Amino acid sequence: MENLTKQALICSLLTALVLSSCPITMSENAHSEDEYTYDINSKTGPDHWGELKPEWNLCKKGSMQSPIDFSNDKVKKETNLEELQINYKPSKAIIKNRGTDIKVEWKGKKSNIKINGTKYTLLQSHWHSPSEHAIDGTRLDLELHMVHQSPSGQLAVVGIMYRAGIADPFLSSLKEVLEALSDKTGAEREVDELDPNVVMERESAAFYYRYIGSLTSPPCSENVIWTVFREVRSVSQDQIKLLQEAVEDHASSNARPLQKLNNRLVQFNDPAVKD
Repeated sequence: MENLTKQALICSLLTALVLSSCPITMSENAHSEDEYTYDINSKTGPDHWGELKPEWNLCKKGSMQSPIDFSNDKVKKETNLEELQINYKPSKAIIKNRGTDIKVEWKGKKSNIKINGTKYTLLQSHWHSPSEHAIDGTRLDLELHMVHQSPSGQLAVVGIMYRAGIADPFLSSLKEVLEALSDKTGAEREVDELDPNVVMERESAAFYYRYIGSLTSPPCSENVIWTVFREVRSVSQDQIKLLQEAVEDHASSNARPLQKLNNRLVQFNDPAVKD
């Protein structure tokens, strides 16, 4: 009950901030349904992404593609991987309907994570339904990607998976904005302040999967450092439906099929494991 009360308080505070948003505008960089889709039966679906544009070739021929299945028999447990260092601060943000997903673009470069001493600035966040990664062959109901970039251009993505249940506080704070952007590809709305700490619980930072993969949508760029938390969060069915209805054709799925591991090392950081 105490946790639900805290979540309700967070929702109220964030909603008050979101309600001060600016009017909707249109983005020139929105994804378009005629560029690529998640329909496996379509000529623009995942199996054909690598054929649609020369610069998307890795989607078909890459050897380190994402998402993958975290199968227990292929994951190496570690005790010496460092806890993910998180330094997030509230900032202005722009919420965009890209046609294939909803994106939060964080402004001001105020938030970052550190991996092995390298700082990665938080750039954007977006959702996939169902989850793109799987645990022992099972996909969850939703996955949030927090996309970061180092000064040298290296990408690092943090994945957070959700199971249908009680409402997620962060999505609750964005309810009115998402409803306003629904079915309006290219539409965007600025909010005065959002706090990424709401989605990044510190206790999750010590237990995670780590591997080298790719972006999960075109151009499918590789050498992306993936950190996916083992802890599964909760999201309501209404919130999942709201995200699905916001995108073009009210897509029930915007998750890429699982990709081959190709002998990559997949680590699971578990401080409790004894050598």
